[in-house]
Amino acid sequence: MASWLRSKAQRFEGFLDGRTKSPTNETATAPAVKAASETNRPTPQNSTLLQAFEWHTPGGHWSRLANTVSTLSDVGITAFWLPPGCKANDPHGNGYDCYDLWDLGEFDQKWTRATKWGSREELDELIAKAKSSDVLIIWDTVLNHKTAGDAKEECWAVEVDRQDRTVEQTAPRKIEPWIHFNFPGRGDHYSSLKWHWQHFSGTDWDQRSQKNAIYKIVDPPESLPRPGAAVDPNWRKKDWATDVDDSNGNNDYLMFSNIDYSNAEVREDVQKWGEWMVSEVGVDGFRLDAVPHISWMFTRGWIRIAKEAAKRQNRELFIMGEFYNSNVNKILQWMDRMDSGVYAYDIPLLSNFAKVSMAKNKLDVDLRKVFKNTLIQHRPSNAVTLVTSHDTQPGQAVDTPIAPYFKTLAYAIMLLRREGLPCVFWGDLYGTKGPHTSSAACEGKLPALVLGRKLFAYGEQTDYLQSRTSIGWVRHGTWDRADGCVVIMSIGGAAKNSMFVGPTKAGQVWTDILGNCGDAITIDDRGYGIFRCADKSVAVYVRKEAPGRADFGACHPAKFTMQ
Repeated sequence: MASWLRSKAQRFEGFLDGRTKSPTNETATAPAVKAASETNRPTPQNSTLLQAFEWHTPGGHWSRLANTVSTLSDVGITAFWLPPGCKANDPHGNGYDCYDLWDLGEFDQKWTRATKWGSREELDELIAKAKSSDVLIIWDTVLNHKTAGDAKEECWAVEVDRQDRTVEQTAPRKIEPWIHFNFPGRGDHYSSLKWHWQHFSGTDWDQRSQKNAIYKIVDPPESLPRPGAAVDPNWRKKDWATDVDDSNGNNDYLMFSNIDYSNAEVREDVQKWGEWMVSEVGVDGFRLDAVPHISWMFTRGWIRIAKEAAKRQNRELFIMGEFYNSNVNKILQWMDRMDSGVYAYDIPLLSNFAKVSMAKNKLDVDLRKVFKNTLIQHRPSNAVTLVTSHDTQPGQAVDTPIAPYFKTLAYAIMLLRREGLPCVFWGDLYGTKGPHTSSAACEGKLPALVLGRKLFAYGEQTDYLQSRTSIGWVRHGTWDRADGCVVIMSIGGAAKNSMFVGPTKAGQVWTDILGNCGDAITIDDRGYGIFRCADKSVAVYVRKEAPGRADFGACHPAKFTMQ
């Protein structure tokens, strides 16, 4: 009975695929290819971002990255997203456990001078090498919290419900968190601000009671306005920020000691740090961590000031926010509160990748709808697309499984289409360490996809929505990057489709740069070719004699082995 049901289901799937194929060549209108620009301005190289670390990357990474700049630039990487290289709460911290923003591995604090990633001198060398190869430096920026204060400090607080931070579960009482930061190794260098309880709105540990909880820091009773007395117009009740995401009742608090951006000293210090990172350290942009949890008004102002610092040096500043939510409207709401140039991660697209790749039955998915309700659909020019990150890799808090075969397809979608700014993951390029060690993804062919984007993914785009399980598209090239490419993929059986590349390419022979399909496709007199891919696979066809085809020798997996 079970085999009979499977047979019926397979026949029904085939019926659905047949009903949803694109029009045949006889009825389709050949898509127009844009003529050369009258000004013949050079087509700029496609941008490709690399998350240049994974959660378990070994220490000394600044020097390791400096040695890879040339190779990665040659293959098509144009920007490095670096980890938060500020001083963490211990020598092995990744930087998300931020202790001192101003210490980039320069001062002897927290039992080390260098950070896990390296010393300030090694960071400067990396930035210099990147700039010499026109590779931008994007700094991962943790502005939500600080951790591992230098001393305990008494303050008043209430415990709040973990599921609803607007619900106070205790009366105000004195607690004793590690919340005084005096930075003994750095002193007053760069910044003289010493942090006290007034600079925070919450914390998670009371040394006095030895208890972990979410504590909202409140005003001491003696500082509260007395009934009937005149109230200072500048007085503000200490509370969570209200201009944050509304999950958990109020999503201001995330972890550790939560920074209070209603405090003027805090705002001034963190804004000056952003200017310093641009003007003195030389970063080209910021990846803002955990933006749902930080005052949106402060974030908008911080971005404006940082961009002004870059403008004074005749530079543009790149800003992307990490708003981890599969609801695209939540992300759009945050983007609308920022300026028009801000980018955000397309988490809804990542969620769609996961659903498609892990579906047990292809009746449950439709590859043609992978962009539905995504940032690519709503803000294609400001969407950062990704397949994996340090947050979503196996074992992490938001582990998002992607079937191994599908990673190659997902990267092809990210890298070879017009929409979005693709972000390649270090662990997919070089493999990952730690308890879930893995080799490079895409059977080692990810560098070839990145290089394919650099060389061939240009010009107008024509989609071929062949079926629920197979799609394709053509990039028609530009006047000075004329070759273009053809992509066809399947999450089911082997697929083929007749696709138009243009009559000017008649007689050309096109082959798959990934080597997944051995067919040589000859373009007919009308400009069509019949392109194929194997089951659960993708093929990327380019003219066999196209300039740059010889460069694919540089994509050998042996060149992408982490030392």
